[in-house]
Amino acid sequence: MSEEKSLSDAASGNDDNSLPKSIYLVSYPKIVFMYPTVIVAAIVAIWMHINYGLNPENPVVADSTSVFLATAFLAVFTLNMVVISFDFPRTTSLTLFFFAIAIVLGGYMLLANFPNVLPAISSIFSGIQPVANAQFYYTLVLIFLMLFILVKVGVQFDYWEVRPNELLHHHGFLSDMERFSAPSLRIDKEINDLFEYMLLGSGRLILHPSNERRAIVLENVFFIGNKEKTITRMLGALQVQVREDSN
Repeated sequence: MSEEKSLSDAASGNDDNSLPKSIYLVSYPKIVFMYPTVIVAAIVAIWMHINYGLNPENPVVADSTSVFLATAFLAVFTLNMVVISFDFPRTTSLTLFFFAIAIVLGGYMLLANFPNVLPAISSIFSGIQPVANAQFYYTLVLIFLMLFILVKVGVQFDYWEVRPNELLHHHGFLSDMERFSAPSLRIDKEINDLFEYMLLGSGRLILHPSNERRAIVLENVFFIGNKEKTITRMLGALQVQVREDSN
């Protein structure tokens, strides 16, 4: 091996042994961000199962605990739906969202503790006592788990692979593959939703191969920060490599 290669690697500070041979990039649909709802539904299902069983003929008592758990589930479900329905790309939008949540919770606590302030509205809220049996929550968990499995199977037929010298696109049931040049690959990272980034480190990755006019946009790439850093190190290590002397 030539001395020039050793000096270049030492100057760059890159360690080829610490870099993976390939990095896989998968674009996921937004349904994967519903996992907090699934976790809460599973917890509530277990609690309702222990206290009321699975027999649908057994009445579900709307006691304070059951109503609280159902309300908590609905709150998490609502927040999850907001996450997948809207984007919060900046801290300002996130602050406004939490401000709106604080206003709603403050109004609810005011009506709950001082019902005589607005008696008509207080009577409406006091009559709302959501409750469901264990079968409802188990069914919901099962539906989401089936969707997650289908998503996992689906992404096996459409993903990208970054190697030190090429970018590969694997797609189709017959494992069709497209090849792009990687040494001149340019990468842009975008965090277009702070909630999604907090849930799964998700973001948008934009790839610009040198021999392609169109950019390759990958939405909802998990742990995008680590992926982007590893790809940058891989391509940086490639730039300082020197061919061995054939003599």
